[in-house]
Amino acid sequence: MIAARNLIKRYGDKTCALNNVSFDIREGEWVTIMGASGSGKTTLLNLVGCLDIPTSGSLRVNGVDVTKLGKKERTRFRRENVGWVFQQFHLIPHLSALENVMIAQYFHSIEDEDEARDALSRVGMGHRMDHLPSQLSGGEQQRVCIARALINEPKIILADEPTGNLDEENEKHILDIFRNLHKEGRTLLIVTHNPEIGEIGERVIRISHGRIE
Repeated sequence: MIAARNLIKRYGDKTCALNNVSFDIREGEWVTIMGASGSGKTTLLNLVGCLDIPTSGSLRVNGVDVTKLGKKERTRFRRENVGWVFQQFHLIPHLSALENVMIAQYFHSIEDEDEARDALSRVGMGHRMDHLPSQLSGGEQQRVCIARALINEPKIILADEPTGNLDEENEKHILDIFRNLHKEGRTLLIVTHNPEIGEIGERVIRISHGRIE
């Protein structure tokens, strides 16, 4: 599903965020990326998710060399193949949970309220659809984010510290959702500092100073 070869990502002349990184991730695999702050974890996730491009190297995602795509092509590819879950929820404050999910539909050129309701129900938010983000707990907001990520039925779920702002109980709920997504056959790539989350996945990729340990 994901094949990286000799990835290098530089910012300016001095900063090398990734240095000759290569790895493979099988379809349906749950892989956790771990490492200290500034090690290159989020940079790697951004490359796989087509939010950024490498300075050099090749990166194939779902059979496509995304390094050769133009900006509009990368946007389309990301929209059709990748679901993003961020540590910061990025919900629009004046829209309800349902409307926040439907905003994601807009970017997929669809508008299906029943589908958005179903996505929210899948993550246990069927009873909170009409609430604003300010009326939801951190865990509930993160579940809305996951519903938003699922609206295009992506094959790949990318999550950057998805439980970083949550208490233990809400963390458990979010991890249960990820477990169910994994059982459905989706490929999960999750960045975390939490070693307990690292143990849940099938494999851990450890990064230090831009290199895979």
